[in-house]
Amino acid sequence: MKRIFAKNLFCLAAFLLLTLVPLSAHAGPPELQTPAPVIYLADNLDEQEKLGWCIDTVGRGFGDRLHAHSCKPFGGDVQFYYNKISRQIISATFDGKCATLLASPAAGGKFGLLDCSATSAMQKFDYNKQSSEFRPGDNGALCLAVGSSSRSAGPFMSRNLELATCSSTAAKFKQWRIKGGKN
Repeated sequence: MKRIFAKNLFCLAAFLLLTLVPLSAHAGPPELQTPAPVIYLADNLDEQEKLGWCIDTVGRGFGDRLHAHSCKPFGGDVQFYYNKISRQIISATFDGKCATLLASPAAGGKFGLLDCSATSAMQKFDYNKQSSEFRPGDNGALCLAVGSSSRSAGPFMSRNLELATCSSTAAKFKQWRIKGGKN
């Protein structure tokens, strides 16, 4: 009787382990609904509706600060594109506005949405298609990444958008996809 109980307990534990603990470090790709152009995280992480994570202005409509947000099915302030010639991440919604580092490149650095400037080093980013990473032009050791924790944002979700040390940041937080664009 003890052997049957032990065997059943082992089977129950194995079942619970396999069904409750994810087998992959990644949640999988999002089910992107946002119209192009859009820059979005390759991994859905914990976005509850599988919409994915996009670069977004803080608040509704125009805002001068950026964070990561659930990709909105209707687009709007989550629509950005990468101009590989100027090396800028540009808002498709707000004319003449670019993602800008708010301080010298350093881990934890935050982003704003400011007037585009062809000469601003704070707006220069290199995108590597093989690694799917954006790196600030002045510091190849740092990557554009989302924070490790999410929070509620009305019917959606949000995360910090920041620079992180590439070598110690999990791929799921720093790999970006680009859909559409002007060049």
